[in-house]
Amino acid sequence: MNSSIAATILVLGDSLSAGYGMAVEEGWVSLWQQQLTQAGTGHRIVNASISGETSSGGLSRLPTLLAQHQPHCVVIELGANDALRGQDLKRLEHNLSQMIEQAKAQQAQVLLLGIRLPTNYGDAFNQRLLDIYAKLAQQHQILLDPFFLADLVTLPNALQTDGLHPSAAVQAVIMQRVAKQLSSVCVPF
Repeated sequence: MNSSIAATILVLGDSLSAGYGMAVEEGWVSLWQQQLTQAGTGHRIVNASISGETSSGGLSRLPTLLAQHQPHCVVIELGANDALRGQDLKRLEHNLSQMIEQAKAQQAQVLLLGIRLPTNYGDAFNQRLLDIYAKLAQQHQILLDPFFLADLVTLPNALQTDGLHPSAAVQAVIMQRVAKQLSSVCVPF
């Protein structure tokens, strides 16, 4: 993409991108928009993330979001709630694949953000989830971050008291990781 063209980035995610447990402006998506605004790029981020969102919900909302915002880039951060609720991972794979195809049909670049589950879900289940993200990225030739919260593992106070959601203190770390990955195809970092 020509870096002189202002891009629209659509983030379709769950509580991890919606800024659960903090003021909206403290979340990584808002921090990224603030950084882009301060740099005077003209790039716009549409955060269509909803706490509790599943891949089924994201799939049902995506056509309207694509038509309304005409994004150059789509960041898909879904799957955690499907897996945490024990939903069929084949359904998750299907839904994510459909979302990727819809975004690509609109000529948008896609970044898929993978997630790991708490260890009590077991290594086998976690591996199945990771394999879905990897398979979809390869099949659709899109960008993948297999575990976009990986940088938080060693940081103190990285999680809120629920042990699942990143704290406000680490949102900038998430933002930098996502922005850097997307910069190769969409928005210069």
